[in-house]
Amino acid sequence: MFPYLPHTEEDIADMLNTIGVDSIDDLFRDIPSELELNRPLNLPEGISEYEVIKKLRDISKQDISEYVSFLGGGSYDHIIPAVVKHITSRSEFYTAYTPYQAEISQGILQAIFEFQTMICELTSLDVSNASLYDGHTAASEACAMALNSVRPRVKGADTLLYSETIHPFTKQVLETYFSHTGITLKEIRQTAGVTSFEDLESKLSSKVAGVIVQTPNFLGYLEDYTGFADLIHNNGSLFIISSNPLSLGILKPQGAWGADVAIGDTQALGLPSYFGGPSVGYIAADRKLLRKMPGRIVGQSLDRQGKRAFLLTLQAREQHIRRERANSNICSNQALAALATTVYLAVVGKQGLREVGRRNVQKAHYLFNRLINELPVEPLYERPFFNEFPVRLNRHAPSVLRRMEDEGIFAGIALERFYPDSFKDVIAVAVTEKRTKDELDLYVDTLRGILK
Repeated sequence: MFPYLPHTEEDIADMLNTIGVDSIDDLFRDIPSELELNRPLNLPEGISEYEVIKKLRDISKQDISEYVSFLGGGSYDHIIPAVVKHITSRSEFYTAYTPYQAEISQGILQAIFEFQTMICELTSLDVSNASLYDGHTAASEACAMALNSVRPRVKGADTLLYSETIHPFTKQVLETYFSHTGITLKEIRQTAGVTSFEDLESKLSSKVAGVIVQTPNFLGYLEDYTGFADLIHNNGSLFIISSNPLSLGILKPQGAWGADVAIGDTQALGLPSYFGGPSVGYIAADRKLLRKMPGRIVGQSLDRQGKRAFLLTLQAREQHIRRERANSNICSNQALAALATTVYLAVVGKQGLREVGRRNVQKAHYLFNRLINELPVEPLYERPFFNEFPVRLNRHAPSVLRRMEDEGIFAGIALERFYPDSFKDVIAVAVTEKRTKDELDLYVDTLRGILK
C-alpha cells in the first residue's frame, strides 16, 4: 500500500510485540476520540512525478498579487524595502544554524542583539530575548513568566486574566498551553469595544498572577490603560500588554503604560503575510524579570583583544537537558524572520517608522470617513483606531466579502466568525501605507455598487 515504507508486515509485528502493544492504533490511544479522524483523508489518487510538477506549476500561475488587500486581524499587507529580502537571502543568514559557537557566529549573534535592542527601544522596557514563534505563543510565554514570578511569593496564584478584546487565536493558544495544568483562565469583558476596567477590578484576587490586554486590540481600537498598572500591581499581579509594534512608532509604548511584559508579533515589520506565516513573536520585560524570560538572549561583551563581541548569555541549560525545570520548552527563536524585522527597522529608522505609522492612520481614516459618510455603513463604536476599524454593513457580511473578492478586493474579515453572538454583519477593514488613494476610492465605489 505504501511502497516507500521499508518495513514488512513481519517487521511491524516484531516492533509492536517488543514494545507490548497489539496494533499501531494502540500507539495513539491517548488521543481523545472526538479529535480522531474517523474517515479516510480526502486525498486524490497518486500521480507521477511529472504530473506533480505540472500541477504545482499550474497552481503557481493562480497569482493573487493583483488583488487589493484590506485584510488584517494580525497579518497585514505592508511595503517591504527590497534590501530586506536581499539581506535575508544571503547564505550566511539563510543557512545559519544555532549559534552556540560564538567565535564563528558573530554575524548572526549581532543581528539578534540588534533585534533585542530595537524591541527594547520600541516597547520602552529593559530586556528582550532573541524572538519567539509568533505573537500568540509570546502571550503564553508571558503568562508563564507571570506565574513563575508570582507563585513563589503568593501561594495559590493559579489564575490568569485576559481581555475579551485580545486576538481570538491568542485565546486559543492560551487555552491549549495551560490545559490540564491546573491554571485557570478568566476573560475580562469588553465594554463598547475596549477592556472593562470595572470588570477587571471585580475579577482581581490574590489568585491572579497576570493580566493580559491588547492595544490596538483585535477590533482595531486603541485602549486607554490609565490606572490599570496601579490596580494590577497593587494586587501583586503582573501587567502584560500586546501591541502591533508598527503602532509604537507613534503611540504610547507598553512600558509607558506601566507594563511588566510587552509582547506582540513583528509581521508588520518587514514580513509578508505568506498565507499565514512564518512570523516572529517579540517579548520584552522589566529588568527584574530577566531570569524568568524564556528562550535565547544574546549579550554584548569584549573579546581578549578588547573588541566588541557577542555571545549567548544567561542560558538556562536545563532547557536542553532537564526539561521539567525549564522556563519554557517552546522557546526556539525565529532567527531569519527576526533578521527581516531588524533590517526593516534599520532601513526605515526612527523617523521613517513614525512616517509609516502616520500614513497608516491617515489612510485608514480616509477610507473610514468615506464609508461612513457615503454608504449605508455604520461604525461599530465611536472609538479611536490605528489602521484597522470595524464597520457594520446593511446585509450579510460574508456574502458582501465574497462579492468584493470577485471584483479583485480582499475587503476585510467578518467578525461574526469570531464573535457569532455579538458582531453580526460587522467586518474589520485594515488599511496600510501600501494602499493608494485610487485603491481606497475603488473600495468605496465597489462596495457602493454591492450595497445599493
